[in-house]
Amino acid sequence: MHSDLHWKPDRASPVPIVRQVVDRLKEKIARGEWTVGMKIPSQRALAAALGVNRSTIVEAVDELASLGLLEGNRGGGTRVVNTTWGMLTASAPPKWNEYVASGLYESNLHVVQRINQPPPGLVRLGSGELAPTLLPQEQTRRLFERLAERPVPLGYEEPLGNAYLREKLSEWLNVRGVAASPSSILIVSGAIQALQLISLSLLRKGDAVLTESPSYLYSLQVFQSAGMRLRGLPIEQGGLQAESVAASQRQQKAALLYTNPTFHNPTGATLDARGREALLRVCERERLPVIEDDVYRELWLDAPPPPPIKSMDRQGTVLYLGSLSKTLSPGLRIGWVVGPESVVGRLADVKMQTDYGASSLSQWAAAEWLGSGLYDERLAIVRGELRGRREEMLSLLRKHLSGLASWNVPDGGFYIWLTLAPDVAVDAGRLFDEALRRGVLLNPGFLYDRGDVRSLRLSYAYASTEELDRGVRVLKQLLLGR
Repeated sequence: MHSDLHWKPDRASPVPIVRQVVDRLKEKIARGEWTVGMKIPSQRALAAALGVNRSTIVEAVDELASLGLLEGNRGGGTRVVNTTWGMLTASAPPKWNEYVASGLYESNLHVVQRINQPPPGLVRLGSGELAPTLLPQEQTRRLFERLAERPVPLGYEEPLGNAYLREKLSEWLNVRGVAASPSSILIVSGAIQALQLISLSLLRKGDAVLTESPSYLYSLQVFQSAGMRLRGLPIEQGGLQAESVAASQRQQKAALLYTNPTFHNPTGATLDARGREALLRVCERERLPVIEDDVYRELWLDAPPPPPIKSMDRQGTVLYLGSLSKTLSPGLRIGWVVGPESVVGRLADVKMQTDYGASSLSQWAAAEWLGSGLYDERLAIVRGELRGRREEMLSLLRKHLSGLASWNVPDGGFYIWLTLAPDVAVDAGRLFDEALRRGVLLNPGFLYDRGDVRSLRLSYAYASTEELDRGVRVLKQLLLGR
């Protein structure tokens, strides 16, 4: 359970600290924020969150237990019981913890929850997003000023998304080899929503989904929550090989292949043109639909990558995913799915049932970025910045971690996949906990391959140069057992 209470006792108040803490926790129970049966944060976590001594928390919890609001179980932590007359309502409160536990969606792994809600001040050494300094604040402000001179789009958009945005996106994709008419494009709130819609619309419970191993898909619960089974295939020679897919299909048929062939998350690998063509031919022969996740394509640092698999697709085998989140702004929440009109129409229908369309304002802003040419200009700037950050990260790794680990040199994207040397006596799980205590947030390899406790996903996209240096130095100290 997340223990950040967004509150600290007032040390200038005449009310004793322990009394303030007791009143605050009583308030959370009374308001139903902490429900009956909920396990509260540990005493250590509460003390850290509130900035008080652990003895203060012990005293406060003891008082709340004596009031009948909390109850401790040996080995099971402390839970809310809320049995006193003063806190009871006319009818018993709903047991929200039971609803939470039985909901359709699986909870994120604890490590993923920590990564998704990092406390301020941490060095984020694995974050998969652009640094705030790389986001186009001033250009976006000017763009919205221009938009304000037109009628403000405040209504719902079409089920497929804003028509003007789909026209501009069609033109932009055609230049990149992906023939996509506006009627074959669905605007979504990022690539993750596209995966969610696919899982809800096109697959059945129990279906198997093929993917690379390691894969970003393992860090999500989208397909697992819908009852799908992930089947990982190894990345070899720079990417997922067609022979592996064919062999897997001979053993047991899967319903779908998910692949991230360009600047792969988390390894940074890129499948070459011949491998892409072979992969598509196998999937066509096996009648295996493909999701091509291409959100990092435009972040090439040395040379443009091979054309998308979708550019070779003549049978409607591939659903092609793209996004502005990794290149322009995660806050716009704009992505897209390209595929057969019947498929994107089905996805659009389900999307309308879930959110009734992405933000009109965001769609108009995205269309302006694409239609004006500003997006391509911005991409060139971002590539230059990432190129320098990649070199800085590689230099730090060579300086501090040679002999302790090995790593790849990516041609683009955000990530370096680091694997610990065999004689390093620590696993990624312990590294995560120990690094967090020293103010560094890592992305351990088991998020992307449940059996991998010897790898880390490093990112040069988010942390500053100074933070990269600090983070790598802390990692070195931990690997050396210091």
